[in-house]
Amino acid sequence: MKITRLYTGADNESHFEELEISLTDAGEIGRLSRCHPVSGLLFRETRGDYHFEWHNAPCRQYVVMLEGAVDIEIGSGEIRRFGPGDILLAEDTTGRGHISRAVDGQPRRSLFITLDSLK
Repeated sequence: MKITRLYTGADNESHFEELEISLTDAGEIGRLSRCHPVSGLLFRETRGDYHFEWHNAPCRQYVVMLEGAVDIEIGSGEIRRFGPGDILLAEDTTGRGHISRAVDGQPRRSLFITLDSLK
């Protein structure tokens, strides 16, 4: 299973990296990853007109897109779109951060699964 990691590099800018989550055969129930410890779960609805300028993730967290989409821009100018079913591991808690924008004026629903305590 592939996910995208958003992290801060040595240059203090955010970068994207593709990660492969290893899955093993669990028989009739399918394939499973190892158990990942988490600290919390947030349900989020974001209006369709949001545009969040440069900001950092408040903590290390998985962002699971349920409905709608988001464009995320990093310091290099690269923009990636994340939509339903995409998983982002946001770890850019330092540095300049990233920009988040609504797509096509549509609201977004997502899950934020925190790995650390919120700041």
